[in-house]
This record gives sequence, C-alpha cells and structure tokens, in this order.
Amino acid sequence: MEISLENQQQQEVEQRNQQPQQQQQQLVQPVQIQQTTMQYQQDAPSFIPLGEESKPLTAVNTGSKGIEALTDTQRQRVEYLQRIPSYQAIIQPEYKDLQKAMGSVSVLPSRPSSSKGKYTLKDFQMLRTLGTGSFGRVHLVRSVHNHRYYAIKVLKKAQVIKMKQVEHTNDERRMLKLVEHPFLIRMWGTFQDSNNLFMVMDFIEGGELFSLLRKSQRFPNPVAKFYAAEVTLAIEYLHSHNIIYRDLKPENILLDRNGHIKVTDFGFAKEVQTVTWTLCGTPDYIAPEVITTKPYNKSVDWWSLGILIYEMLAGYTPFYDQTPMRTYEKILVGKVYYPSYFHPDAVDLLTKLITSDLTRRLGNLQNGADDIRNHPWFSEVVWEKLLMKDIETPYEPPITAGVGDTSLFDRYPEEQMDYGAEGEDPYANLFTDF
Repeated sequence: MEISLENQQQQEVEQRNQQPQQQQQQLVQPVQIQQTTMQYQQDAPSFIPLGEESKPLTAVNTGSKGIEALTDTQRQRVEYLQRIPSYQAIIQPEYKDLQKAMGSVSVLPSRPSSSKGKYTLKDFQMLRTLGTGSFGRVHLVRSVHNHRYYAIKVLKKAQVIKMKQVEHTNDERRMLKLVEHPFLIRMWGTFQDSNNLFMVMDFIEGGELFSLLRKSQRFPNPVAKFYAAEVTLAIEYLHSHNIIYRDLKPENILLDRNGHIKVTDFGFAKEVQTVTWTLCGTPDYIAPEVITTKPYNKSVDWWSLGILIYEMLAGYTPFYDQTPMRTYEKILVGKVYYPSYFHPDAVDLLTKLITSDLTRRLGNLQNGADDIRNHPWFSEVVWEKLLMKDIETPYEPPITAGVGDTSLFDRYPEEQMDYGAEGEDPYANLFTDF
C-alpha cells in the first residue's frame, strides 16, 4: 500500500510522541545499567517509574514571551511549519528504519584513498536485510577478501531524485568521507550501478540508544552523563572541521558491541564557514533560531545536546507535545520544567544549553566546547581516557553470537533486488562522486 508523505509524517510524530505516555503507564521493565562508570556519585537516582516521580523542581523560562505573546512573524512561521511534512519525512524518510544498521566493528581494512572504483558488488557476499525504508535497504554483507562484516546502505536513484534529495545524498557521502573519529560512524567507500547507490559502512551489533532509552524509561544521572560526554566529543570534532550536524537525537546514536556510541546519519550535516539558513532538523530538537529562519551556526548542535541530555534524564523531551505546531510554539516560548530528581549540576548545564540567548548558550561562547566539558556536571569525566575508550561503559548490548550477530535486528522479508544492473544510466551526472 502506498503511504503518503503526510501520513508517514503523522505516523512518525505519533510514534515518538506516544513514548512518554507509554512510560507513565509502566509498560516495560527498566533495563539494568551499571551506575559506577567514571566513579560517578553513588547517590545517582535509580530507575523510577514515571508515575511515582515527585513534582517538577522548577521551571525556567529561556525566552521572554508566552504563546499568546508570539509575534505575528513567529506565529506565521509556526503555522507554515505545520503545513509542510516533517523535516524527517522530507529530507530522509528512508533513515527511519535504517539507523541501527550501521556502526562499528573492532578491526577493519584501511580506508581507500579514493573510494571510486574500489568496490563492486562482487567484493561482498549479501547475507540478510537489516532495515528497509523509502529509498532502499541496508544489508549485512561479508567481504569476500577479509571475511569481515559490513553494512551496505543501498539507495534507489529514482527515489532520491523523486524526493529531491540529490544534494543531501551527495553531501552525506562527502561529510562521511571527511570524518574519522571514535564516536562517529565510518564509511569505507561508495559505488553505484545504473539504478542504485551503495555506501559501505561499519556494521554495529548493539542497536540504537533510542531503543535502550525506551526500554529503560530513563537513564540515571551517571549513565546520561556517560553518553552525553561521548556525544560532546563527537560534536566538538565535527565543529573543528566546520561541520554542523543538525540532527542530534537518540535515534541517530548507535551503541557498539562494547557500549560506546557512534553518531550516524549525516543527511543533515553541512560544512559551514560562517552561518546558514537551511530549514532542517527533527521538531523536538530544533533550535528556536532555526524555526524563525534566522541565520544560525554550530550553536544549534549545542541546543540539541541540551535536549538530548534532558530526554535521557527524563524519558521525554522538554517541549514535548502531540503536534509539531505546539512543539514549535513551546520552543519559541522557551519555558522548561525540570523534575526534582534532576541533579542541580544537570539543571545548571541545561539552562545554559537550552537557551534562546546565543550570548549565553554554552558552546557558542569564546571558549567553545571547553565551557561544556569544564562544566561541574562533567567534573568526574577524564576526557582523554574517554576518547581512548579507556573507561568502562555503563551498558553492554547482549551480543552472544560474536562478530556479525544480528540478534538485535528485526527480520525483514528478503526480496529479489535489481542490484548490479548495467547499461545506460540516465542519472550518472547527478552522482559523479559515487
């Protein structure tokens, strides 16, 4: 059955927004996670059913106006955003089901100096489908040369063009080729045939941080701190290369077999020397300056880090609402409620990240990311050891079958795919770098 873009958007919004309600109904048992990582405080809060929490500690208004006082321009902007499909649906609908299919393995061959012409389908044995989406599939494959496992993302050229995502697809490839960091997904090469684009990625067995968070309801303070610290290093690295990530959220953070993170999905990433105006992101995580179409810079990623930390600690986002329009309105108003179980240092950090005042937002000031890493909430973190992955992770995914274990992935029907087609390619000039 053909699903319209608008219906897909509504399904995605409902899927994410229903999570806080499910948590309050205590539908799942919390995942037990170690709480001694980085010698964190021993009095860190344990998992508490959301229905048993005490009342919010305080509310902080990061803006200056209520919803009723939104300017005409702001209200028109919010109404415009409501009329278009979600950014997730417009820009990269195929990623909804494909995120966890890419990640890391411990040993991989050296990255080719130029991926073009380095790989073909004959270099890999197709094993099974790991995920499906609007643009194609992600397959688990094994190299016929070194017998190691990879994930190959296959995008249908016709679908990419139909969805007007040629530029974003080429940008994603270019960004992935530029970066190499312990906490970022790695792309080893790309190739194409007449109908499809192929991206050879690391394979991860551990799944999404989003899935772990939903099973756990919320993370204790030290667990959220661990993941936030690794994300901070990843974002700081991207910014050092003048790359804005622009889509930070739990769905885009993967866990390797040891429990360390890998930030994936570079469909929104952009190399920016000064500022940009592009409207993109995921509604719950979008910074107010993006909603109001003001020129923005790397500071939008630090806003999103604040939203991510809040969601990890609370189990829901601070501007959560049933509809994107109300979410945008709440973001512009800027009032954030902090539950009483939030550590005071966490509240202090969040008030300095989730603020519309760019002269106060940490990461956007003179000292850059140093202000975030030196904040009291991160005082226990030994950043050098963390970067080397020399710190015990709070959670290890239950992987028992060794390298190539797919037990954490859903089963998908296997279909005969038209991979490797030769002949005239009407789209060749659009994807020359592949």
